[in-house]
Amino acid sequence: MNIIIVSKFFRTPKKLAFDDPKTAAIAGGSIFLLLALAFSVGFFGRGANGAAKSEISRLQTQLSAQNKELKIAKDDAQREINAVAARVGELQIQANRLNALGERLAKDGKFTDGEFNFDKLPGVGGNETVEDVKSKDLLSDLSALQVQFANSGRQLSVLEAILFDQHLEMSRTPSTLPGRGYITSTFGSRSDPFSGGRAHHKGIDFEANTGDPVFAAADGVVSFTGVKSGYGNVVEIDHGNGYSTLYGHNSGFTVRAGDLIRAGQQIAKAGSTGRSTGPHIHFEVHVNGVAVNPMPFLDSVKR
Repeated sequence: MNIIIVSKFFRTPKKLAFDDPKTAAIAGGSIFLLLALAFSVGFFGRGANGAAKSEISRLQTQLSAQNKELKIAKDDAQREINAVAARVGELQIQANRLNALGERLAKDGKFTDGEFNFDKLPGVGGNETVEDVKSKDLLSDLSALQVQFANSGRQLSVLEAILFDQHLEMSRTPSTLPGRGYITSTFGSRSDPFSGGRAHHKGIDFEANTGDPVFAAADGVVSFTGVKSGYGNVVEIDHGNGYSTLYGHNSGFTVRAGDLIRAGQQIAKAGSTGRSTGPHIHFEVHVNGVAVNPMPFLDSVKR
């Protein structure tokens, strides 16, 4: 029996001669087993390769799905961040407005004790347990803060209106000195400078030289400019709420009836017209038409 083996490992085909039938049978069986093994390895190798490709394809599909889910999650997170940023921007605008309003009110109200210092944050503290903030809780907190800001804004606006009304009331209340000189004669009973007897002085006299400026004691409207018996050249101003003031013995006028006047504005020039012993400013305050002592209105004014 002869077996010829052809292989790329041999330069020429090899011939195996088996004279013994038994030996030939064993050799042939061995060769058959080798061929069967090689076939099996090739077959199962191809099967394993197919299973690997299938697994790789499955993993790729799963990875693609996870990437899509990740992108959706990132987009959702970015939208939440953008929403928070927008709310924070709105709150910053409200905070700036409240700070500006608060600073102006503190200045107008003359609060100097530091309670309304908007450049310094108040101290806080505690021993609470810290945990991560959830996005929905953050948005809820921002909404609550926005409501609080809105309420604070309304309260400050009301306070601003009250202070403004008070400022208007104060500006219309005689509280500004009508002249730069010192007081030479007070309100009430005094010796009459002409007769020497007792007389009731209806106002306050301030030292002045002829031509010195005479100032309005409060905001108002000029109700009269002209001559009145005993007072000489007179300016009268109506301040509203029953208040009016009179400035007498002037040498000239710088306003006329109907003019709107601000506190501290010059309205006349000091003089000695009418019943007067020399140049000075005669100042009266009237409440509902009755002359009252001007001093309580001027006590807070530095002289």
